[in-house]
Amino acid sequence: MVIFTRWLAAFALLSVTFNPTPYNYIAWAREHGAANMPVAVLAGLILFVSYIIFLNATLASIGVFGLALVLAIVGALIWVLNDYGMLALDNKSFNVWVGVLALSVVLGIGLGWSHVSRAITGQVDVDDVDEN
Repeated sequence: MVIFTRWLAAFALLSVTFNPTPYNYIAWAREHGAANMPVAVLAGLILFVSYIIFLNATLASIGVFGLALVLAIVGALIWVLNDYGMLALDNKSFNVWVGVLALSVVLGIGLGWSHVSRAITGQVDVDDVDEN
């Protein structure tokens, strides 16, 4: 359940930022950002900080190599599904959603990997040590 909620948060962050519909930050900022500059800047900063938090947690949890491996596995899965005709990549909008989904899976796994690792190995990851 932990991985699912973290994946959902990553999917929400990515899809709020960009998706093929007109209902995303980038489309809104292009269309109405000049008229609403303070709101556009505030929303952009909130999204930027959210990406920093998500990427920092992902890199701390699985590292660059782990991130590349998860991305490679997700890419290979998409390739297999496309090769066996289970996933058609002819539609540009659908491809954007596949990309958002793929990136959200990578971020979701990175965000929740410490919980999975602890469940598998029984070992707790500790980043900060209190030396008092």
